[in-house]
Amino acid sequence: MHVGIVGGGINGLCCAWIFAQAGHQVTLFERDSIMNATSRASSKLLHGGIRYLENGEFRLVREALRERDAWLEMMPDLVKPLPIIYPKYRSGKRPRWMLGLGFRLYGFLSSGSALPPPKWLGPSGVMEKSPDLRSSELEGGYLYHDVQMDDYHLGKWVARQCLHLGVNIQEYTQVRSVSGDGTVMLDDGSSQRFERLVNVAGPWAEHLLTSSDITPKHQLDLVRGSHLIINRNCLHSLLLEVPYESRIFFVLPWQGKTLIGTTEVRQSLDDEIGCSDKERQYLITAYNSYFTNPINNNEVIDSFAGLRPLLRSAANPGKASREYAIQKNDNLTTVFGGKWTTARALAYKVKHKCLA
Repeated sequence: MHVGIVGGGINGLCCAWIFAQAGHQVTLFERDSIMNATSRASSKLLHGGIRYLENGEFRLVREALRERDAWLEMMPDLVKPLPIIYPKYRSGKRPRWMLGLGFRLYGFLSSGSALPPPKWLGPSGVMEKSPDLRSSELEGGYLYHDVQMDDYHLGKWVARQCLHLGVNIQEYTQVRSVSGDGTVMLDDGSSQRFERLVNVAGPWAEHLLTSSDITPKHQLDLVRGSHLIINRNCLHSLLLEVPYESRIFFVLPWQGKTLIGTTEVRQSLDDEIGCSDKERQYLITAYNSYFTNPINNNEVIDSFAGLRPLLRSAANPGKASREYAIQKNDNLTTVFGGKWTTARALAYKVKHKCLA
């Protein structure tokens, strides 16, 4: 069967990979270069999503934990176990019993993983691992493990698997419209018809349907997530509460520097995708509230941002579901949402839906 894929991010590449593994002929269209948008602007983590448990997304967390471990087993050269501490301060929004319940559930859902289960550390244990943290009001913290990746190079590895299996990857090829009979209309006026067509264009998936006069059954919230790279060595990975908010953010080691993120800002497809001055100050302020040696703008050596396609489900983007949805219109299948960690699992579901 000849299958067309629209979108060269990690979800599109994984769809192409899984279809090609099953023996299908696959052509993938990407309007820019592959792995050049949202999939390259992640927090560099393959993770279950500890905070998604607060929204009751147990199925997604279990799937993500399983896929996290699968990536670790497949590509140990590009992904590494990462110990992370969630410090508990007296002024924090979440009481210790709530954190304990969440981390116990996280450990339960990752049963069978090669990574150690979460455990509680006293204040001295936290300070021993992260001595630059503020010690006042510190009650201890939970140590847990997820996985750090190089998102761009891991995505390029998936692309190489696709090429090895004969996938035709057409970069810098804009798809203008799609149709239920499997036809794509390209920007140059030409068209191609496939037996099955998958629209996995990430933030642009809903727009591609509406511009093709196809009614989407789901709506996307486009939420910008920005990160800063600080010219400072990170002593230990941390998951921290934004002061006076229920949001959390990461402080992570990255290539000998410190990665801080992320933000959640709604925007449209027409807006520039980049870290704003307001977001930069937001992350610096959040960081400085926890560390004894504050940072300033001069230590920010880089920033990046990605546009996350989230299923519209809540007024607060922080509470929006991280689940994904699949819509089928005859020979056209569209993906709404999707996370880096679960891209492979999503691809298997897309294949099953397409061929059903």
